[in-house]
Amino acid sequence: MSSTTADDQVDASNSELKRSITGRLLFFYVLGDVLGSGIYVLIGAVAGEVGGAFWIAFAVGVTVATITGLAYAELVTKYPRAAGAALYVNTAFRKPALTFLVTICMLSASFAATASLANGFARYFGTVVPASPALIVTLVFIVLLAFVNFIGITESVVANLVMTIIEIAGLAIVLVIGVIHVSQGAADFGVLVQVDTGDTFPIFAIVAGVALAFFAMTGFENAANVAEETVNPAKTFPRALVGGMIAAGVIYVLVAMTAALVVPVDTLAESDAALLEVVEAGILPVSVAVMAVVFAIIAMVAITNTTLVAVVTQSRILYGMAREDIVPSMFGRIHHTRRSPWVALLFAAVVVAALLIVGAMLNDAIGIDIVTTLANVTVVFLLFIYGLVIVAALKLRGKDEHGESFRANTPLLYVGLLGNAVLLVYVIVDDPSSLLWVAGLLAVGVVLYIVEKVFGHKKTPGVSTGSTATDTIDTRSSNTTKEE
Repeated sequence: MSSTTADDQVDASNSELKRSITGRLLFFYVLGDVLGSGIYVLIGAVAGEVGGAFWIAFAVGVTVATITGLAYAELVTKYPRAAGAALYVNTAFRKPALTFLVTICMLSASFAATASLANGFARYFGTVVPASPALIVTLVFIVLLAFVNFIGITESVVANLVMTIIEIAGLAIVLVIGVIHVSQGAADFGVLVQVDTGDTFPIFAIVAGVALAFFAMTGFENAANVAEETVNPAKTFPRALVGGMIAAGVIYVLVAMTAALVVPVDTLAESDAALLEVVEAGILPVSVAVMAVVFAIIAMVAITNTTLVAVVTQSRILYGMAREDIVPSMFGRIHHTRRSPWVALLFAAVVVAALLIVGAMLNDAIGIDIVTTLANVTVVFLLFIYGLVIVAALKLRGKDEHGESFRANTPLLYVGLLGNAVLLVYVIVDDPSSLLWVAGLLAVGVVLYIVEKVFGHKKTPGVSTGSTATDTIDTRSSNTTKEE
């Protein structure tokens, strides 16, 4: 991946992709990407870390993530091409090993997030189908998503908008409950400033909450993958990216406040599906049982949407790495009728299934919360990547700039770099076991790399039936991730 001149970057004719995404569409793309399932899965864990003031954790997480988004916005206006963090790091450092590490980290983060979300899906599924075995539900969930991807995914702006509306609908229900609760005069606003952390120093408790809340804000980085398809990215991308992140952050903070006002924090902290506790508080003039099922289904749709896109991404990363002779060429094989990278899909499903099985065993043996643990693992990978992107933005200052280039506020970038570093160190120190998961996932990528170097045949792989290398994946399939 090489950089191009400023003139080439702003010349739409140099891109093979059609520039059809307007600023408004990109705003909703970012909003839908960030407003995913993380809030449905982890809000109880954040409440448990901080106490009633856990909305502060979301606010700080939004701030750090948005500052990081400014670095992405600056780099996109200079290099409006698909590839995202790997492109920026490669352009800044010219170190193939570092670029490979960033790519493997993105793949590993997607694996960990998928497993975490699958467990979140099982918890809501238990509301609809009581006493269902969680491990079986998660494994079937992953297999079904991989199969759907194999069959083929025809995604459109309308389909994406529908999914986003469903996700927002669930959060809107929570906000309506909050409005009714406050209007009835039953809200105790004092709880919003309570930091109940036991023996933990309050600042450390908030940092712990921010680390978990950060998981809900991830996904914005995927917007960089559609930069090549955005109309006038130098002008529209910064506004749409930052605007979408701020809008998502405001919604998250309001949802967190509502949850704290409606349900005792201890109840939220102990719940596997905290937002369901808000719905089951009996404030809406609708049967609690009916609303619980409806909300659980909405949450499962949100989680399914997020996880499906993550599964798509895993296979596409493996496919792209195979075509670059970084991993074995078999991952570049495409099914002759479905046009899907079936070997990459199968391998990704096996890795995620292994994470789920190991997580279930550890949960039974030592009571580990696999949802929180794998969320932490995801955050470790992404914080490392985000930090490198900010450094890349600073290192590339003065290079490949043109009249419409966006430049992020330099002091803010340093604040963002510090914020990412503090969160990364805290997560590792607070949960040292996360490094074992990180090492295990990185080892998978390294093994694949070694196998390719030792046994690989330096050629571009074709489809499984022997078609030529010009055959490609069905371009109707999504190629972005979302982990909230």
